[in-house]
Amino acid sequence: MLRDVLIQKGLSNREAEVAELVSKGLSNKEVANQLFVTEKTVKFHLTNIYKKMSVKSRAQLIVWCLPHLGFVESETAQPIRQEMVAGATAINTIPVGNQPVAPASNVTPIRTEIAATLNSGLGQGSGNNGNGNGDIGAFGL
Repeated sequence: MLRDVLIQKGLSNREAEVAELVSKGLSNKEVANQLFVTEKTVKFHLTNIYKKMSVKSRAQLIVWCLPHLGFVESETAQPIRQEMVAGATAINTIPVGNQPVAPASNVTPIRTEIAATLNSGLGQGSGNNGNGNGDIGAFGL
């Protein structure tokens, strides 16, 4: 399926093969071994693929190919699971699709914690020169 889409986009059969293997996570060396060519040939094909596909990198090529690989399900096909395994506790999870991210109310930014600690007297004047700077510069405050 991916190969057909790539050929329709103007890639040759060999370029489509290379793009498909790269999209599956193979390195240039692994692609070269699988296709019985040199790594230099794989790099040549990738340069042509990038130009034809209007992408700038291997990562962009992979992202473009992902929906066509066949193992990525569409958002509507993935049911949202609400049940939990018995005895499990709820944890913060990554939202699926268009679900909003709820703000965490029990999280304090680290800079605020550091500033509070420093302002309460811990770390003030702890420097060797006694000028009151202590280690405050290490935190960028």
